[in-house]
Amino acid sequence: MSTYKSDFLNILSERGFIHQISEPDALDAKAAEGRITAYIGYDCTAPSLHIGHLLPTMMLYWLQQTGHQPIALMGGGTTRVGDPSGKDESRKVLTEEVINENLASIRKTFSKFLKFESDGGNAIMANNADWLNTLNYIDFLRDVGRHFSVNRMLSFDSVKLRLERQHELSFLEFNYMILQAYDFAELNKRYGCTLQMGGSDQWGNIVNGIDLGRRLNNAHLFALTAPLITTASGAKMGKTAAGAVWLNADLLAPYGYWQFWRNTEDGDVTRFLKLFTILPLDEIARLGALQGAELNEAKKVLATEATALMHGRAAADEAAETARKTFDEGAFAENLPTVEIARDKLAAGVGVLVAFAEITALVSSNGDARRQIKAGGLKINDANVTDEKMTLTQKDLTPEGVIKLSLGKKKHVLLKPV
Repeated sequence: MSTYKSDFLNILSERGFIHQISEPDALDAKAAEGRITAYIGYDCTAPSLHIGHLLPTMMLYWLQQTGHQPIALMGGGTTRVGDPSGKDESRKVLTEEVINENLASIRKTFSKFLKFESDGGNAIMANNADWLNTLNYIDFLRDVGRHFSVNRMLSFDSVKLRLERQHELSFLEFNYMILQAYDFAELNKRYGCTLQMGGSDQWGNIVNGIDLGRRLNNAHLFALTAPLITTASGAKMGKTAAGAVWLNADLLAPYGYWQFWRNTEDGDVTRFLKLFTILPLDEIARLGALQGAELNEAKKVLATEATALMHGRAAADEAAETARKTFDEGAFAENLPTVEIARDKLAAGVGVLVAFAEITALVSSNGDARRQIKAGGLKINDANVTDEKMTLTQKDLTPEGVIKLSLGKKKHVLLKPV
C-alpha cells in the first residue's frame, strides 16, 4: 500500500530517506500534479565530496528519476562563511581561487548521478556566489535582515549547542543561516524552486528559508530532511581511522571505495542497499534476508553496486575481482593499493610499527600497531606479526617484488621499493 500519491515521495519513503517534511500532504499533491524543482546545498571546502554527501546526492538522483528537476547548489559564497551546524570550531577561511578549484573538481561527481542540460537532462548546477558575492550590506540588512529575530536564531540547535559548550561562534557564522535562507528565496525567484532538502540538522535553516520566501516572494515553499546516518554500532557514517571516505578516485581509489562498503556492519546491509544503490527493493529484501556467512555475499553486492554508481561498472567489477583474488586465492593482485618506498631505505631496514603506522597508514599510530600485534591482527606476506621490533628489509620481498602488509582479513597494502 503506497503512503503517498507521488512516485517521488513513495520512493524516498520506501528506501528510508525521509526524516521530516514540513507539509507532507501539500508537497505530495504538488509532486503528483506536475514537476517540482528542489535543491540541496554543498559547500566547497575540499576538492572532493565525501561519503557524507552521498545520501543527499541520492535524493537528487531519485528526484530526477521520478520526473522532477534537481538543483545542486554550490556554496561558492557560503563556503567563505562556514555553517556552524554540528561543529565546535570555526571553519578555515579559503581563498576565492581555492574555492573555485574545489568547485570545478566537485562538478565531476554530480554528472555521475544527475543528467544536466548539456547532456539532455534538466538538472541545474548553481553557485550562490552569483548572488551573495555582490550583495550590498546595507541593502541586505534592510531588505532581508529585518525578517530575522535574534531571539529565534539563538534558539536553533546549531547556535544553541555551540554556546552551551562555550565554544566561540563568530558573527560571520551566525549570519550563515540568514544567507542559506536567502539562497532558498533566490532559487525560488530564479528557477521556481519550491523544495529544499538536506540532513535533519538543517531543519531550522530550511524553515528559515521557507519563512523568508513567503515574506519576500509570497511563495509557498517546503522542507524535506533525511535522517543523519550512523552505523549499527552508533558510529558516524564514513568516519574511519584513515580519515574521510572521498568520492574522487584520485583521493580514494575505486578498490578502497569498494572495500569501505564491503566492511559494512551486518546490521546496516539492508538499509545501505536501499540508500546507496538503485537495486529494486525485492532484490534488496532477498539479499537482506541472507544469514551468517552468506550475508558476506550481500555485502559484496552492496560494494559493487555502490562503486559502480560512483566509478562505473568496469571499475567496480575490477575491484570485486581484486578482492576475490586477494581473499579467496591469497594472490598478490597488482591493483591492490600500493605505497612506494625508497630502495635504499628498505635496504637499511624499516621497523614494522613504522611500516604499518607511518608509511602505509593501515593503523593510526605505533600504539595502535602494538595493540593489533598482540591481538594477532597484523600480517606480513600473510604471516602473523608477533614481534613489534621486527624489521622489514629486502629479504621480505615476494617473487612479485613487493611486501604485502595486512590489517585483519580485509585491508591490504603492497609496499614497493623504487
